[in-house]
Amino acid sequence: MHFSLLPDLRAEERPDAACIADDSAQLTNAEFLTRVRAASVALRRRGVGGGDVVGVMLPNRLDLVVTLFAAWRLGAVVTPINPALTTDEAEYQITDSGAVVTIVDDHELSGLTMPTVELAADPDDAEPAVTPGHDRLALLIYTSGTTGRPKGVMLDHANLAAMCEMAISAVDLNETDHSLLVLPLFHVNGIVVSILSSLLARGRATIAGQFSPTTFFRTVERTQPTYFSAVPAIYAMLTALPEDEQPDTSSLRVAICGAAPMPPELIDRFELRYGVPIIEGYGLSEGTCASTINPIDGVRKPGTVGLPFPGQEVAVMDETGAVLSQGGTGEVVVRGPNVMRGYLNKPDATAKTIVDDWLHTGDVGYFDEDGYLVLVDRIKDMIIRGGENIYPKEIETVLYRHPGVLEAAVVGAPHDVLGEVPLAFVSTRPETTVTADELHELCRESLSKYKLPDEIRFVGVLPKNPVGKIDKPSLRSGLTDISLSA
Repeated sequence: MHFSLLPDLRAEERPDAACIADDSAQLTNAEFLTRVRAASVALRRRGVGGGDVVGVMLPNRLDLVVTLFAAWRLGAVVTPINPALTTDEAEYQITDSGAVVTIVDDHELSGLTMPTVELAADPDDAEPAVTPGHDRLALLIYTSGTTGRPKGVMLDHANLAAMCEMAISAVDLNETDHSLLVLPLFHVNGIVVSILSSLLARGRATIAGQFSPTTFFRTVERTQPTYFSAVPAIYAMLTALPEDEQPDTSSLRVAICGAAPMPPELIDRFELRYGVPIIEGYGLSEGTCASTINPIDGVRKPGTVGLPFPGQEVAVMDETGAVLSQGGTGEVVVRGPNVMRGYLNKPDATAKTIVDDWLHTGDVGYFDEDGYLVLVDRIKDMIIRGGENIYPKEIETVLYRHPGVLEAAVVGAPHDVLGEVPLAFVSTRPETTVTADELHELCRESLSKYKLPDEIRFVGVLPKNPVGKIDKPSLRSGLTDISLSA
């Protein structure tokens, strides 16, 4: 099924069935098709045609999803833009992507923009949907830019189709499912897992708008979703709610976690409190979202990110490019129909990332005795202390064992003698008392001496990047003017 035709097919099959909703509207399949057709007319009037790029800089709401399908109906490409970006940042993405028009609310951008009000054109003027080849671009997803300017990840229709089919199979999605979107729609996880897969499986989706832990479960009780996808930071916030808050979660059959490894202790806290199983997966934008997942009906192993999706190859390589056997630690690599076409206008970066069809993730991991992938850390996050390699995730996992720790992040701090040493940042759960001495003792019980953090700093809130992952570059940036001494 080509996504450009999906709104038409859903409207033909079940015109009055629920399709998609946000905080202000609920659309049936027929109503959604009408909105998509009208938006396609508006885009065509602005000169958008096959192969053109459409920017969309909107918060999470219906208009963004309508724009996706309207652009695909014309054979165009969409680049979602984080609405929190500054004007300079947004204009870099618009210029780099070559967007011919950008859908906005009230942003002051120098490029050609189109107010969302124009999306409500006359749907009767819409032309039949085109079906561009599966090798034609569908999305340009921009990376977070932690190692320089953001890069445009080129995903074609074949990438999206393959990834959605894998997700539907892995999570057993069907027409009874109802996803609740809480992640940003400028990221591939929100688009693929919470919108496209649900709609392709003939289910429906509700866009929750901006996530708030204090209102999340009220939204769950009101909308009755069957699943949602989130990041560890969201689950941490939900477990930190007052103990007397006991929401009705009976509609939820599963919760999905991605973007960053989730501490086993946090998984246990969430599942025991709310009675909703978490299936943890792993992937990246360059792999169209996900490459491994814990099985929904099989053995779920907290502390791992699960088994490779059927249809993908996931391996671990050493520095020479040799594939390692079970238990060997090296770089995680991925091969399959989900791997991106490359970075837009960056052939050198593409060549370094995709070698012999293998996508090099930059993550270090190994396969356990059951074939489950265990992530050790990011290669770039490794700390070298006096010649000894230290992976921060190992220290963070120990810190999370303390019941009072809400979130933890370890980075390398400059050291006069050793080069760098581990420095831990910790936020604590509400109404708990945690001391540095307690955490240092916890680390001494589990870690070799050279892995022990030199310092533990308590912070109110750990910084997050736009996707909700702990922002380690931000933590490191505050260390440039200090140097710990022996």
